Amino acid sequence: MARIVIVEDDDAIGGRLAATLRAQGHDSEWCPDGAAALERAARGPAELVLLDLGLPDADGFELCRSLRERLPGAVLVVLTARTGEMDVIQALESGADDYLTKPFRLAELQARIAAHLRRASPGRDGGADRIRHGALLIDRTARRCFTPAAEVELRPKEFDLLVRLTVSAGRAVSREDLMSDVWDENWFGSTKTLDVHVAALRRKLGDRVRITTLRHFGYRLEPPGER
Repeated sequence: MARIVIVEDDDAIGGRLAATLRAQGHDSEWCPDGAAALERAARGPAELVLLDLGLPDADGFELCRSLRERLPGAVLVVLTARTGEMDVIQALESGADDYLTKPFRLAELQARIAAHLRRASPGRDGGADRIRHGALLIDRTARRCFTPAAEVELRPKEFDLLVRLTVSAGRAVSREDLMSDVWDENWFGSTKTLDVHVAALRRKLGDRVRITTLRHFGYRLEPPGER
């Protein structure tokens, strides 16, 4: 069972999602506006947030940033009627891990939620609990990443992407494989989300890692010490 927060001003959509997720055994809470969402975030953590960008009392991107700060461990999925590439990029850069455009099929949303929760579960693939990559120590069970000086704060999908690249260090990994393994094997959206998350890893980890872009193919995390 996961704690899921639904931020949606449409009564029909919000109520239906909350009821469906409760029927599946989740602790779901529906917030009809931005103020209610921030109040819920102040009361405790959640595993997943479904966020509609078009709320009557808040800028969707600003609310996304605020929820990311207040719920750093949650997977944040944006639900939006905006289909422009720049809107998608702005949502991802505001803290979203995933996005789904409206109108969406309930079955697809349920599959996305299940995939995110499955990937967020410690030890789901039986790999080593701790991975060392040069100066980095990645604790898969605790979902934490450390340098010798401090912990590096990573969003859920940033962490999953780092683990996926690290276990294949020195080998080329295609965009398709990364999207399938980190997001969803049935992903139909733009892979721009991958580029945004790679850029975030480069920014946060600096010269501790080198992620090489392989044009028209994907990425490769270089082995420690190689430049």
